[in-house]
Amino acid sequence: MYKKIALSLILCLIIGISFSCANKADEPKKTEQQTTVFETKEQKVSYAAGYDFAKRMSEFYSKVEYEFLAKGIKDALEKKDGLMTEQERMDALNQLGQEIRQKAEANKAKDGEKNIAEGKKFLEENAKKEGVKTTASGLQYKVIKEGDGPQPKETDTVKVNYRGTLINGTEFDSSYKRGTPATFPLNRVIKGWTEGLQLMKVGAKYEFYIPSDLAYGSGGAPGGAIGPNSTLIFEVELLSIEK
Repeated sequence: MYKKIALSLILCLIIGISFSCANKADEPKKTEQQTTVFETKEQKVSYAAGYDFAKRMSEFYSKVEYEFLAKGIKDALEKKDGLMTEQERMDALNQLGQEIRQKAEANKAKDGEKNIAEGKKFLEENAKKEGVKTTASGLQYKVIKEGDGPQPKETDTVKVNYRGTLINGTEFDSSYKRGTPATFPLNRVIKGWTEGLQLMKVGAKYEFYIPSDLAYGSGGAPGGAIGPNSTLIFEVELLSIEK
């Protein structure tokens, strides 16, 4: 059990190094301290791992005590028993994990409240714009181009091109950028899509403004691109109904 907890923390703190450091557009100039010449590859790897471990840990735990952090690393590398039993280490890591979860949940709740307020304001103002219609569920849509083909039912599978953005304009998904249309059953997607696409005919292109309760709700979407209680905008082109 302890090994699993420790591994999870190590993964969170260290494995992300390559992602956080990759693809930097401009390499900042080195300071005098950063001109240190490492004599071996092992020295560079060891320093980089230690630096990023501490940097990442300090991002979510501000009470790190250097003396004991360094002592713990040293004892582990030297394969000593250490100052704590395995159970004590497990209890300490469990407590840290609980604090991290509580902080994350509090931040998520705060973001959710903010997103609800911003989404409500956006939809109220958007409803007044020319061409925007609102259904009984609260879904809003605007016709960009009407189609002349058949209309899908909830049980149909459809092929579409789409672009999804947050209300601040941030794009989080686009089949256009991938270069491949998406195909899916209408009853397996968010409620706003299930309802909205049944309003369309093949060949049509609509823009949908989807309240959070018809989108991903308080949980947001996996990956973090769509936060809790986010109102979403989708431009959707209905290409065909798949048989």
